[in-house]
Amino acid sequence: MDQADSRYRRPGPPPGPEDPTGREALRRRRVVDFALRRRGVLADLREGVSALREVCDADVYLLRAAGFHGVETETVCPVCRKENLTEVSWVFGDDLGTASGSARSADEIEQLALTHDAFTVHVVEVCRSCSWNHLVESYEVGLASGEGRRVRRAVRELRRHR
Repeated sequence: MDQADSRYRRPGPPPGPEDPTGREALRRRRVVDFALRRRGVLADLREGVSALREVCDADVYLLRAAGFHGVETETVCPVCRKENLTEVSWVFGDDLGTASGSARSADEIEQLALTHDAFTVHVVEVCRSCSWNHLVESYEVGLASGEGRRVRRAVRELRRHR
Protein backbone atom coordinates (compact mmCIF):
# COMPACT_ATOMS: atom_id res chain seq x y z
CA MET A 1 0.00 0.00 0.00
CA ASP A 2 1.47 3.37 -0.92
CA GLN A 3 1.59 6.38 1.37
CA ALA A 4 -1.39 8.15 -0.28
CA ASP A 5 -3.68 5.17 0.37
CA SER A 6 -2.71 4.99 4.05
CA ARG A 7 -4.42 8.35 4.71
CA TYR A 8 -7.81 6.77 4.02
CA ARG A 9 -7.48 3.82 6.36
CA ARG A 10 -9.73 3.75 9.39
CA PRO A 11 -8.08 3.65 12.82
CA GLY A 12 -7.97 0.29 14.52
CA PRO A 13 -7.50 -3.20 13.18
CA PRO A 14 -8.46 -4.02 9.62
CA PRO A 15 -11.62 -6.14 9.36
CA GLY A 16 -10.01 -8.66 7.08
CA PRO A 17 -7.92 -9.23 3.98
CA GLU A 18 -10.94 -8.86 1.66
CA ASP A 19 -11.74 -5.35 2.95
CA PRO A 20 -8.64 -3.82 4.58
CA THR A 21 -10.19 -0.34 4.92
CA GLY A 22 -13.37 -1.49 6.67
CA ARG A 23 -15.61 0.35 4.20
CA GLU A 24 -18.02 -2.56 3.82
CA ALA A 25 -18.41 -2.96 7.60
CA LEU A 26 -19.23 0.75 7.93
CA ARG A 27 -21.63 0.88 4.98
CA ARG A 28 -25.26 1.23 6.05
CA ARG A 29 -27.36 -1.66 4.78
CA ARG A 30 -31.08 -2.44 5.04
CA VAL A 31 -31.93 1.20 5.75
CA VAL A 32 -35.53 1.90 6.80
CA ASP A 33 -36.68 5.52 7.02
CA PHE A 34 -39.69 6.18 9.25
CA ALA A 35 -40.45 9.73 8.01
CA LEU A 36 -43.88 8.76 6.63
CA ARG A 37 -44.87 7.13 9.90
CA ARG A 38 -43.67 10.23 11.77
CA ARG A 39 -45.83 12.49 9.62
CA GLY A 40 -48.81 10.23 10.26
CA VAL A 41 -48.31 10.33 14.03
CA LEU A 42 -48.03 14.13 13.98
CA ALA A 43 -51.14 14.41 11.78
CA ASP A 44 -53.06 12.19 14.21
CA LEU A 45 -51.93 14.43 17.07
CA ARG A 46 -53.06 17.60 15.28
CA GLU A 47 -56.44 16.06 14.39
CA GLY A 48 -57.05 14.84 17.93
CA VAL A 49 -56.89 11.14 17.03
CA SER A 50 -53.89 10.70 19.37
CA ALA A 51 -53.45 12.27 22.78
CA LEU A 52 -50.35 14.27 23.70
CA ARG A 53 -49.41 11.76 26.41
CA GLU A 54 -49.40 8.97 23.79
CA VAL A 55 -46.69 10.61 21.68
CA CYS A 56 -44.74 12.44 24.40
CA ASP A 57 -43.88 9.34 26.37
CA ALA A 58 -40.07 9.13 26.45
CA ASP A 59 -38.92 7.26 29.54
CA VAL A 60 -36.17 8.47 31.87
CA TYR A 61 -33.60 6.10 30.34
CA LEU A 62 -34.14 7.55 26.85
CA LEU A 63 -33.97 11.12 28.15
CA ARG A 64 -30.72 10.39 30.00
CA ALA A 65 -29.26 8.66 26.94
CA ALA A 66 -30.11 11.78 24.91
CA GLY A 67 -28.07 13.83 27.35
CA PHE A 68 -25.03 11.55 27.31
CA HIS A 69 -24.96 9.94 23.84
CA GLY A 70 -27.30 12.09 21.79
CA VAL A 71 -26.50 14.49 18.98
CA GLU A 72 -28.50 17.70 18.80
CA THR A 73 -30.12 18.24 15.41
CA GLU A 74 -31.22 21.43 13.67
CA THR A 75 -34.85 20.26 13.77
CA VAL A 76 -37.11 22.00 16.27
CA CYS A 77 -39.48 19.74 18.21
CA PRO A 78 -42.69 19.40 16.16
CA VAL A 79 -44.81 19.19 19.32
CA CYS A 80 -43.63 21.84 21.80
CA ARG A 81 -41.31 23.91 19.54
CA LYS A 82 -39.18 24.77 22.61
CA GLU A 83 -35.88 23.18 21.65
CA ASN A 84 -34.09 21.23 18.96
CA LEU A 85 -34.49 17.47 18.85
CA THR A 86 -31.70 15.15 19.93
CA GLU A 87 -30.98 11.92 18.06
CA VAL A 88 -29.95 8.85 20.05
CA SER A 89 -28.59 5.69 18.39
CA TRP A 90 -29.33 2.29 19.95
CA VAL A 91 -27.50 -0.88 18.92
CA PHE A 92 -28.95 -4.41 18.83
CA GLY A 93 -27.28 -7.65 17.81
CA ASP A 94 -26.40 -11.12 19.09
CA ASP A 95 -22.66 -10.65 18.54
CA LEU A 96 -22.60 -7.44 20.63
CA GLY A 97 -23.08 -9.23 23.95
CA THR A 98 -23.76 -6.79 26.78
CA ALA A 99 -23.49 -3.81 24.41
CA SER A 100 -26.72 -4.90 22.70
CA GLY A 101 -29.66 -2.72 23.68
CA SER A 102 -27.53 0.26 24.66
CA ALA A 103 -27.22 3.82 23.38
CA ARG A 104 -23.94 4.51 21.57
CA SER A 105 -22.17 7.48 19.99
CA ALA A 106 -21.26 7.51 16.30
CA ASP A 107 -17.60 6.77 17.14
CA GLU A 108 -18.59 3.80 19.30
CA ILE A 109 -20.85 2.44 16.56
CA GLU A 110 -17.99 2.73 14.07
CA GLN A 111 -15.65 0.77 16.35
CA LEU A 112 -18.30 -1.90 16.97
CA ALA A 113 -18.92 -2.18 13.21
CA LEU A 114 -15.23 -2.84 12.58
CA THR A 115 -15.03 -5.64 15.15
CA HIS A 116 -18.48 -7.30 15.31
CA ASP A 117 -20.80 -9.21 13.04
CA ALA A 118 -23.69 -7.27 11.49
CA PHE A 119 -25.98 -5.52 13.97
CA THR A 120 -28.91 -3.12 13.80
CA VAL A 121 -28.84 0.55 14.77
CA HIS A 122 -32.09 2.32 15.64
CA VAL A 123 -31.96 6.13 15.58
CA VAL A 124 -34.57 7.78 17.81
CA GLU A 125 -35.31 11.50 17.94
CA VAL A 126 -36.28 12.85 21.34
CA CYS A 127 -37.25 16.21 22.79
CA ARG A 128 -35.87 16.66 26.28
CA SER A 129 -38.50 19.32 27.05
CA CYS A 130 -41.79 17.58 26.22
CA SER A 131 -40.60 13.93 25.90
CA TRP A 132 -41.65 13.58 22.23
CA ASN A 133 -39.81 10.63 20.72
CA HIS A 134 -40.01 8.76 17.46
CA LEU A 135 -37.97 6.18 15.59
CA VAL A 136 -36.28 8.06 12.73
CA GLU A 137 -34.48 5.24 10.94
CA SER A 138 -32.92 1.84 11.37
CA TYR A 139 -30.00 0.33 9.51
CA GLU A 140 -27.48 -2.49 9.67
CA VAL A 141 -23.69 -2.17 9.90
CA GLY A 142 -20.90 -4.55 10.82
CA LEU A 143 -18.88 -7.40 9.42
CA ALA A 144 -20.10 -10.44 7.51
CA SER A 145 -21.39 -13.28 9.65
CA GLY A 146 -18.61 -14.96 11.62
CA GLU A 147 -15.95 -12.35 10.81
CA GLY A 148 -16.35 -10.39 14.05
CA ARG A 149 -15.07 -13.20 16.26
CA ARG A 150 -12.08 -13.74 13.95
CA VAL A 151 -11.18 -10.03 13.97
CA ARG A 152 -11.47 -9.74 17.77
CA ARG A 153 -9.26 -12.82 18.18
CA ALA A 154 -6.64 -11.29 15.85
CA VAL A 155 -6.71 -8.02 17.81
CA ARG A 156 -6.16 -9.88 21.09
CA GLU A 157 -3.19 -11.71 19.54
CA LEU A 158 -1.68 -8.45 18.31
CA ARG A 159 -2.04 -6.84 21.74
CA ARG A 160 -0.53 -9.86 23.46
CA HIS A 161 2.61 -9.72 21.28
CA ARG A 162 3.31 -6.00 21.77
